[in-house]
This record gives sequence, C-alpha cells and structure tokens, in this order.
Amino acid sequence: MARVRVLILHATGTNRDREAAGACAAAGGEPEIVHINQIRRGERHLRDYQMLVLPGGFSYGDALGAGRLWAVDLRHILGEEIQEFIESGKPVLGICNGFQALVKAGWLPGPPFSGGDGSRQPVTLTYNASGRFECRWVWLQPNPQSPCVFIRGLEGRIYCPVAHGEGRFVPQDGATLARLQAQNLVALTYIAPDGGPAVYPYNPNGSIADIAGICNPRGNVLGLMPHPEDHIYPWQHPRWERGERGESGLALFVNGIRYAAEL
Repeated sequence: MARVRVLILHATGTNRDREAAGACAAAGGEPEIVHINQIRRGERHLRDYQMLVLPGGFSYGDALGAGRLWAVDLRHILGEEIQEFIESGKPVLGICNGFQALVKAGWLPGPPFSGGDGSRQPVTLTYNASGRFECRWVWLQPNPQSPCVFIRGLEGRIYCPVAHGEGRFVPQDGATLARLQAQNLVALTYIAPDGGPAVYPYNPNGSIADIAGICNPRGNVLGLMPHPEDHIYPWQHPRWERGERGESGLALFVNGIRYAAEL
C-alpha cells in the first residue's frame, strides 16, 4: 500500500494533534502536523495530502462557543480547498473540537442537509446535559449500514475516552433526526456496557438518540466527539494491568488510511 500523506491541522488551542498523528502513523500513514497559519502563508497546500484530520482541543480558547471560530477560519482560509478535497472523495476526520468545527462550518452532515457555504446548520453540538465538563471512557457502536468509510467492516464496539464540555449532539427537529437515521448517517452511537441503550454516564453528554458521530452522505467525512486516538495501543486501556484488552480505536484510522490509498 502506498504511503498516505495525512495533514493534521493545528490551530491555536488544539492539543490532541500529536495523538492524532501517532494514531495515523500506527495505521500506516505519513502524518504531518501543520498549523493553519502555514496554510495561510502558502507554506503547505491541502491538495498535497490524501487525508485530513481536524484533531481535538480548545481552538482559539473555544471563544464564542466550541469550534465556532475555527470553523470561521476554515471557511475563510480553506473553504474552497476543503470543499474540493471532500468532493474529490478524500477522507476527512474531525475529532471532538474538529467535529464541532466541521458541523459549524456546514461540512457535516453536509449537502443536502446544510448549505455548501455553511449558511444553514441543521445540527449542532451544545453544552453537556450534565452542565459540566465530562472526562470518562465510553463504548461506541459502529453502524454497519452506514456509508462511512472509516467504519467499514467494523463489527465490534470501540472503547475510548471523551473530554468535552460541549458535546451534546442535537438536530434542529425530529424530521432532521429521522433523515439522518434513514440515510444511516449516524455512524457511531454511545452504548451501555451490556450493549443496551446508553444513559448517563454511558451517554456522557445527553446527545439525542445517543449519537456520538455522524458522516456525510458520501461517507468520506466523519465527525465524532470521543477520542479514538487515545486508545490505539493495548497499554492505553484503563484496565490493561487487570488483563482487559481490545476495542481500540485504531481500526478507524486504518480504514481511513486504506481508503485514501485506494483513491
């Protein structure tokens, strides 16, 4: 498989870029952490990469709301390039703050739900129902019917942490939720340890319909609130010394890298 160049986009306040780069490298990719100002100055170009990752953190201190200023910057600096990147079928992964930015910029769930210029936002990520920052491990169930390229062939669940204060997924109305579910754009949901419906704390933020991550209709853009990059190696499992293994997030990155290599 040819080496896939992955752009890990860094903004002031982003703090999970190294973990995202490590996950991409473990999956066989060739990641490079690039600050958005390097793009602004023309030192790097999105077209030279095969995969884009928007990692988690607190971009611009989450001023005006989580991910909102980053979304504005992305639209202003990289709007046309990201749109072309997505339309070409290249994979894009937004994690936590990156998910928030993709939603607020209008690239998720994407057309026909939201305007291509980000003018309409049919879903949002708002304050946790608990009213506080949540940092805990959760189980995620991939949707086998989803077109999402990052979860293709995944049958088992994923175990990884969340760390956010504004991660509650809310569609604008019941009709929007029904469309997302009917088109299988809900790629990942929170589940209880026994596999049943999630209630707090297994749904850590009160997301509607236990939604943890969504994709665009084409399936090449995925956004999720949990951090799969924080469970790549067996020793990262919080109970690995007690013999617990598996359910890592590495497969998401492997699938993204593999898909990019086949384009």
